[in-house]
Amino acid sequence: MSNSHDKADSFLAIAPQFHLGKLETESFHPETNLLSEWAKTDLKKAYTVLKKIDQDAIEKMQPVLRNLHTLHLKIKATFKHGHKIFLCGCGATGRLSLALEALCRQQNPNAQVISFMAGGDVALIKSIESFEDKVDYGARQLRELGFSEGDLLISCTEGGETPFVIGATEESLKISKNNPYFLFCNPMELLSKLVERSRQVIENPRIEKIEIRTGPMALSGSTRMQASTVLMMGVGLGLMGDYPAFELFQAEYEKTKNFLDSLDYGVLKAFTEEESACYARKEYILYKTQAHLGISILTDTAERSPTFSLIPYENEQDANLIPSLSYLCLKDAKNSEEGWLKLLGRRPRCLEWPEFNGTIGMKRFLGFDIGQGSEMKRAERVGAKQHLFEIYQDGMVLNCRLNNCRAQLNLQEQSILSIHLAIKVLLNAHSTLIMGRLGRFNGNIMTWVRPSNYKLIDRSTRYIQKMLSEQKIKKSYDEIVYASFEMIEELGPSEPIVLKVVEKLKKID
Repeated sequence: MSNSHDKADSFLAIAPQFHLGKLETESFHPETNLLSEWAKTDLKKAYTVLKKIDQDAIEKMQPVLRNLHTLHLKIKATFKHGHKIFLCGCGATGRLSLALEALCRQQNPNAQVISFMAGGDVALIKSIESFEDKVDYGARQLRELGFSEGDLLISCTEGGETPFVIGATEESLKISKNNPYFLFCNPMELLSKLVERSRQVIENPRIEKIEIRTGPMALSGSTRMQASTVLMMGVGLGLMGDYPAFELFQAEYEKTKNFLDSLDYGVLKAFTEEESACYARKEYILYKTQAHLGISILTDTAERSPTFSLIPYENEQDANLIPSLSYLCLKDAKNSEEGWLKLLGRRPRCLEWPEFNGTIGMKRFLGFDIGQGSEMKRAERVGAKQHLFEIYQDGMVLNCRLNNCRAQLNLQEQSILSIHLAIKVLLNAHSTLIMGRLGRFNGNIMTWVRPSNYKLIDRSTRYIQKMLSEQKIKKSYDEIVYASFEMIEELGPSEPIVLKVVEKLKKID
């Protein structure tokens, strides 16, 4: 029996725990069926639709503003009593957790906020395969970070079902007298019906639940977009201000919402055309910015890899470096160590777990050099094919420059959180449409998703089944899983498993 067959059997034995296709965040948005076509032929329309979906998601925070204000008061009380706030997530929600800690430290370098994501800080750059599937890993990371009685855990999981986040949440109940908060973007009743581990969380009276029901993502399943935006905004408002009265909290929400509503996504049209043209010519982009803006730019560029099966950020410790399409350089950091210290506002938190043989440890992490030297090193690797995409703040103006493209954004004396939310939604739309122009998704289906964990294996299986069904070809879930695991063994580092398996099964039919 082949190794791929064994792995498929192991997945299928637990697959019902990851059948997530009925969740709203996994469904297909009815307004973006032609998104990949618009990316190529009508960028103005594509940006208009993406902005509207972002606005709709932020509007859907309204019903839970009082719950979020209660969380804010709990955060303030925890700080007042000398305890810490812990933020937990994985993938997109892990990155938003690290981003929020970094922003808190920009406001106050001594902020008593500790964030962590599945796989430690290395996972900020590169997904750690299957890490988020382990309940015990969430509990283990929480304990190792020194979570103690009186501390408060805020867990974010866009789907509401991630085992790692659930493990950390349940572990916190054993340690702290403070009930943890659990934020997610699907209906409670649906989660309880579909996912047993989610039902246990939802029915636990000691866990405070906040459901921010966003509906489908603009790109199916791409929760790095609307779901992580509203979670970052909701938790960020709770962490980064002082609103003793609900009306003050509500006013800050409205101010942030109005600022995001005022953004002209279309100013990025020329940048989207230019960056995608660079990639089509097999050239590269170096995003160059200031340290205080770096976390949100890093997040978007790093998240492109698992979403669209791109080569991840290259690590200088690798013998045979393959450059990623985009990379980050901080203009105000001398070297890798200083770069990460400035970007995160603290020393990196990496996991020296012996079973991972250094792959998620500090030495590995510092091999991702985002200091000034990365510009020259990248130039040496890719030659004249590197283009600078500069994003920098000058007073209350955010400037963007890529070759002949220029744009400015008036920051209107906005908060740190609002500025980073603006960078996030703009870059999310920009990078998604670049990938649409390059054929890295079809319609609004993530045909190039990388199945690096059980959730993504289920997602790619459903997409394959949908695409085959549209061609009048019927294949069972199990058949597709076996074919997918066989394909994983053959797949190159930047190849589309969904499309490859579809073609393979069409030949067999």
